[in-house]
Amino acid sequence: MKKRLAQGMALFILCSMNTVIAGEVSILAADFRHAGGNTWNITVTLQHDDTGWDHYANRWRVVDAKGNLLGDRVLHHPHVDEQPFTRGLSQVTLPDGITTVYIEAQDKIHGWSPIRLEVDLKKIKAGRVHVKAADLNHK
Repeated sequence: MKKRLAQGMALFILCSMNTVIAGEVSILAADFRHAGGNTWNITVTLQHDDTGWDHYANRWRVVDAKGNLLGDRVLHHPHVDEQPFTRGLSQVTLPDGITTVYIEAQDKIHGWSPIRLEVDLKKIKAGRVHVKAADLNHK
């Protein structure tokens, strides 16, 4: 009886964890284009199972390694029939000497996803750096 109860509890916990993870927004790619000086134009591609106004990917942001906010893009509506989708943010100023930034994303139900996309600015070529989630390990 105890073994059966333990198995049932383990199954419940496992199913609960999968439900939460399945609903989070995924960051698929980021594109940084140099706009002069310390200014960048950034596009980010997200994927999320938007269901409507109550549950959709509603924001992405650029932060440094310490979590300081460098740019923030609010998404004002769901993208139920447009998945994945890409949205941009212009004129983002990155401080001198910064070499790594992170893209973070959130949805209305689960908040900020624990998985973020690392962008290594040392890999800039011809004023651009493009990173796909499959290119590196999420951090």
